[in-house]
This record gives sequence, structure tokens and C-alpha cells, in this order.
Amino acid sequence: MIAETPTQTHPTPGASQARELVVISGKGGTGKTSVVASFAALAEQAVLADGDVEASDLHLVLAPRVQRREDFTGGRRAKIDPAQCLACGICAKLCRFEAILFNGPGHGDVARTYRVDDIGCEGCGVCAEFCPNGAASMTESVGGEWFVSETRYGPMVHARLSAGHGNSGKLVNIVRDQARCIASETGRTLIVVDGPPGIGCPVIASITGASLALVVTEPTPSGIHDLLRVLKLAKHFDLPAAVCVNKWDLNPALTEHIERESVSAGAHVAGRISYCDTFNEAQRRGRAVVENGDSRAAREIRQVWATLQPLIS
Repeated sequence: MIAETPTQTHPTPGASQARELVVISGKGGTGKTSVVASFAALAEQAVLADGDVEASDLHLVLAPRVQRREDFTGGRRAKIDPAQCLACGICAKLCRFEAILFNGPGHGDVARTYRVDDIGCEGCGVCAEFCPNGAASMTESVGGEWFVSETRYGPMVHARLSAGHGNSGKLVNIVRDQARCIASETGRTLIVVDGPPGIGCPVIASITGASLALVVTEPTPSGIHDLLRVLKLAKHFDLPAAVCVNKWDLNPALTEHIERESVSAGAHVAGRISYCDTFNEAQRRGRAVVENGDSRAAREIRQVWATLQPLIS
């Protein structure tokens, strides 16, 4: 059972800082989460965190048992009080997102009032600013949830951003900060983060202040293109990076090119993982690859993990 952490989003001042390994990828579908799940099995005394809050799937393998859940208030949304709405239409004319609809409930003065489409509203506040009768206002909006859970490999922090809501970077920060709090409270020295793909705001929130980024890529033209963008991002934030090529044997020549480019970009080469059916088989069984027999891919993932140890110790 996980001890309940405080609602603060920063570790206790003066507490020892755990090392953070963030696994990311320039594009989706490279096998990043499968690698993280295996690292969870191989790590000792680690805290796990899923930073891919918009499309999390680490829970599909680790089957977390939720111990604590909290709402995420990621921003503000407009709200129209139908009792005060005069149906003048000023809000609808000014809303550039077309999020004000004329089909709200009526009252004694008007047959219909305006209402806000929660999915379409971007929280700009123009309706509240210019409503002549004060019917429109801005309120804190629940944009998702975050969870502290227990898995067979220890505590895990994860989250789910609701459809149409922004501030994914803020939610990623909460996930990482809660993982740090748990590491501090339980004396765990390593946090393994399953980061989102790409180079956008949630990726930046996942890697800022981390100890090491492992970039999982694949030997395809899009794979190397997006890998180089991620390495450039890591360099911008002074973050040490390592590269692992998944499915390397599908194109050995391109794999060698990727490794040369990675070294030129200042990254370590962490290893290669072969294309193997055990990835799909392990996912169907809800297991990590290293739990699913002694396959070639499982041995290679263990070797990648061993290679990373001096970089995160």
C-alpha cells in the first residue's frame, strides 16, 4: 500500500533527489512503452511514471491498482448562467472558436439562451469580458485526472487528460513531481518515466531536469528524422541522451547510419533490439518483454539496461 503523498507538487526541500531516466521517442510506435515496461521489471526500488498523459498505455502492461486519484484543473472554461442571459448574441459574435451555441434553456424573457460547448471553448475569456449582463463567467475546469497506483514492480504515477483539454505539460509536471515525492518518502533512488513522443510541450515537461533521456527509434527515414529533432531538443536543455534502435535488423545499414549520427549529435549508443514477435505476445499477456521468456529481444533489452546503468548512477 502506498503512503498518501501530500497535495503539493514539489518534493520536500532538502530531501535526496532520485535519478530520473526518461524514455522518449521522436515518433509514436517505436516500442518505447514496451522498453519502459521491461525496465520496470529490471529496476530495483524504482518509482514509475507515465508522462504520456494524452495517450497513456503503460498501465496496459503493468496493471496498476489505483490507491489515490485527484482531479486535474488545467485551465478555465466559460460558463453562461441561463437565468441572466438576455440572448443578445454578443458572446457568439465575439467567440472566434465558435464555442457559443444558441440552444440553451429559456426563461420568462427569452425562449432560448446561449450556452458554452465545453469541448470547443479555449478559455480565452472574451465572452465574460463583453457580456452586458454578466451572464458569462470563467470557472476552473476539470481537465483530467492523475493517479498514484501500486504495480507488481512498485509505485506508479500516471494520468489521463480529458478530450479537448490543454495544459498537458502542466499535468506531466504533476506526474513527475508526485513521483519525486514518492521517491523521497520511500527512499527509492530511481524514477523511470515513460515520456510522450515528439518534441512538443509534454515532451519538454517530461525531460526538463531529468538525469538522462533514452531515445527509442527505429531504422526508417521518419525514425531518423524525428530522432535528430529529439536529440537537438535534449541538447538545448543540456540533457544527456542515449539512443536505442528497436527493430534494428529490418535495416542494418540505416541502423549503422543512425548510430553514427547519434554519436555526432553527442549521444551515447545504448544498444540495439531485434524485431521479435515476443513484443506482441507479451502485450497480449499483459507482460513486459523480459517477463515473457528468454527471447533474443529480451536479452538485448537487458543489455541496453546494463549499458545505461553507469549513465544514471
